[in-house]
Amino acid sequence: MPAQNKDAQKSLAQEPVVPTSQPLEPEKELYSWKAPARPFKRRSREFWLRVIVSASVLGLIIFLAEGVMPVILLISVIFLFYVMSNVEPEEVTYKITNRGIKIADKTTDLGSLTRFWFTNRLGNDLLVFETIFLPNRMELTINKIDKEKIKKALSLYLTEEEVPPARIDKVTSWFSDKLSERQK
Repeated sequence: MPAQNKDAQKSLAQEPVVPTSQPLEPEKELYSWKAPARPFKRRSREFWLRVIVSASVLGLIIFLAEGVMPVILLISVIFLFYVMSNVEPEEVTYKITNRGIKIADKTTDLGSLTRFWFTNRLGNDLLVFETIFLPNRMELTINKIDKEKIKKALSLYLTEEEVPPARIDKVTSWFSDKLSERQK
């Protein structure tokens, strides 16, 4: 009896798989725009002074508790932040198609996206997608004039619904508010 089951499994494995769904329609572009690759805001001297002082105090505490390696990590993260705050991002072409989102000719499938919403950070308008893979969000910069056209194109495939901020989002917003320049 087990030999017959093995033969049946082999014959099933050798049969070609016939798709049961409708054939895919050809990919067509619904909307495209050009925008910076990431949000960007040039920081003032006072901001960097505040960051350096805060990092120095934190680095001293970490050095006394853990040693030199965490301090090196802290310095490298601040250096990365400094470089990203001083080097303007390149312009990238974004495309919405009936199959997904193309960013500089790399496609993210619509099946990987669950919903979208619009937000603003660092004075830049952003289109945010909730994804099924880590880091659970994909953010694209947009131009204000493109917002309604993007919304119309995406509404055919995804739900527009803002996700409430997670704890990590609240913490980063709090730190950002504390470090940002004061309004006079």
